[in-house]
Amino acid sequence: MVYPIVVYGDPILRKRAQDIPRDFPDLPALIQDMFDTMYAAHGIGLAAPQIGKGIRLFVVDGTSLKEEGEEEDMTGFKKVFINPELVDEHGLAWSFEEGCLSIPNIRENVSRQENVRIHYFDENWNEQEEEYSGIKARIIQHEYDHLDGKLFIDYLSPLKKRMLKGKLTNISKGDVDTEYRISAPLKK
Repeated sequence: MVYPIVVYGDPILRKRAQDIPRDFPDLPALIQDMFDTMYAAHGIGLAAPQIGKGIRLFVVDGTSLKEEGEEEDMTGFKKVFINPELVDEHGLAWSFEEGCLSIPNIRENVSRQENVRIHYFDENWNEQEEEYSGIKARIIQHEYDHLDGKLFIDYLSPLKKRMLKGKLTNISKGDVDTEYRISAPLKK
């Protein structure tokens, strides 16, 4: 099932998500639905709050980036992160243009540290702790932020946020063109 993407202005995007119990009903189906929803929206990451679920779960698939000529090897970077916790972020901060399915048609440079260590459970409830760098780390940091109620626009300067206010208001009203279905909090 392909869910509509919850867009800017919906309160669920600003709440800290809850841990998932091992007996969470139909988790494998939800994970597949999240991948299907992400692919339908041409995304490379999707967090559960973006489909209206306040749980600590996100999926990523950066393998399509390799086809676009990225220098970083994204082979095998299709993963499920259940109840993740960032253990460490380190390295030089670097700026890169980010976008978000929940904030369509807005892209801005965001500075993040180049390395991340994350502890999580995979789709089979196997405990993992791994380190990522570069684009992989950035994708993980972006999706992890969603689980803590944070959006990439929170990293922008106050001036930049003021400049985007009108566009953000239109997004929350559903007054935005997307190639995917959205759920807008203020849509009439």
